[in-house]
Amino acid sequence: QVQLVESGGGLVQAGGSLRLSCAASGNIFSIDRMNWYRQGSGKERELVASSRNDGTINYADSVKGRFTISRDNAKYAVYLQMNNLEPEDTGVYYCNQEIATIRSPYYHRDYWGKGTLVTVSS
Repeated sequence: QVQLVESGGGLVQAGGSLRLSCAASGNIFSIDRMNWYRQGSGKERELVASSRNDGTINYADSVKGRFTISRDNAKYAVYLQMNNLEPEDTGVYYCNQEIATIRSPYYHRDYWGKGTLVTVSS
């Protein structure tokens, strides 16, 4: 059984910063992609930032230069440093990791956290 737990959301004024964390636990063999998604009210879930195990990193255009994704493979953790936050960044942020378990070491499947709410006031 694999679980992902996010933390770090909250209320912040525009221009402020937050750091989200997500840690996976369970019978983990390896992790490829670690991603952050978000979903605003009435909007579809969108990919915000992605980090592959080979070092490839990608960001949504709307967050480039403001957000930084990082990972700690030894802790099965991924982080999202969010600076210069805007009201449009408000939403529930979800952690997603592609994880292969000890039971199925060559098959990576998606696991999701329950989300953490980020609210940016103007």
